[in-house]
Order: sequence, then structure tokens, then C-alpha cells
Amino acid sequence: MRQATTTRGHTLSAQGHLPRRLTQLYAGLALYGASSALLVEAGLGLEPWNVLHQGLAERTGLTIGVVSVIVGAVVLLLWIPLRQRPGLGTVSNVFVVGAAMDGTLALLPAAQTLAVRIPLLLAGVLLNGAATGLYIAARFGPGPRDGLMTGLHRRTGRSIRLMRTAVEVAVVVTGFALGGTIGVGTLLYAVSIGPLAQLFLRVFALPPASDGSTVVAAGQPRRAILRR
Repeated sequence: MRQATTTRGHTLSAQGHLPRRLTQLYAGLALYGASSALLVEAGLGLEPWNVLHQGLAERTGLTIGVVSVIVGAVVLLLWIPLRQRPGLGTVSNVFVVGAAMDGTLALLPAAQTLAVRIPLLLAGVLLNGAATGLYIAARFGPGPRDGLMTGLHRRTGRSIRLMRTAVEVAVVVTGFALGGTIGVGTLLYAVSIGPLAQLFLRVFALPPASDGSTVVAAGQPRRAILRR
């Protein structure tokens, strides 16, 4: 019986589940935008990049979703000197997340009491973890911000952890100076998104190919960055 290598098995499995992968990609990106909107409405602290997006939105008068799209596009341009290659998921990330965020914010009623804001925060973090697992497991390429960090890692030789920390600290500080919100939600997101994303990556992982051949499915990349 024919047996594929791990890498080839990973590819065959992905090709054999294209409709599911596309569904996961766009559902994950839309839910990511919706989860970010919940965190914005909770007003108890945002994830690092949205601290920057909110600060820029306050200064420009644009919606946070539009700012997210613009920043994502600018970050994607930075891939060129870093020699990163975008995928369908990378380009889709730029547009879908921002649109979903603005759409969800337009539908959400104002949350004024802690009795409402705290559940919104918790729901936003949990949904964000599920959304991250969905779109990463679809394997259509990293988000533009993740690719920036991996590109810096490759070009500088520094660890991904160091690059991510340096970039996100700079993003949070800049966003806060511009008027973005940091708080308990920012801390909760930082400590919980990794475990949540890992959990949902396992939940939404693609099954092995079922074309009659023996395929060894590849595991998750060791250095996957679990942020948009």
C-alpha cells in the first residue's frame, strides 16, 4: 500500500478538505472580528493590536474596523523586505476581521454596567480562542501581524518570542498613548489566549485524508504564533 511522507500527507489532507478549510478560514476570521468587538464593548482592556487600532481610531475619527484594515495592509507591505509570502488567509485576514468587528459593534447595545461588561469580556476572550483555532487550523497562511513577527525572526535571528514581545509592547505603548484601552482584559487575554488557541487547534484540526492511501498527518507547527 502506498504511504506518503509526513509533509506530503499534510498536503494531501489539506487538499482533500478544501470546502471545510475555506469554511473554517472565513468563519474563524469573522468570529475573530466579532470577539474583538465584544472586547471593545466591554471596555475593560483590549488585545495588543486593537489597543493600537482603537487609539488610531480615536485620533482619526475612523472606525476601529477600518483602522484595523489599514494597519493590516500596511503591515502586509512590510512583508516585502522581509521576503514573506502571503497566503489566502493572510489577505483575507486584512479585510474580513475589520469588517466583522465594525458589523458586530453596530449590532451590539451599549454595555454600561460591570454585570454586562464582565460577561462580554469573558465571552470575547473565549470566542477569540475558538476563532484563532478555526482559522489557523485551516492552514491558509498566517495573519499579517503574525507574519511580521516570523519575518523579523528570520531576518534578525532572534527568537519568535522575543520578536513578538518587542512588537506587541511597542504596539500597546503606542496605542495607549493614542487613547487605546488597556486593563484587566488585556492581561486576561495575554495569559489565556495561548492555552485556548492550542485547545481549539486540536478541536478543529483537519482529519487525515480518506482517499484510500495511508497518510501520516502532520502536527501543528512548533513555532506557530497564536495571534492574529
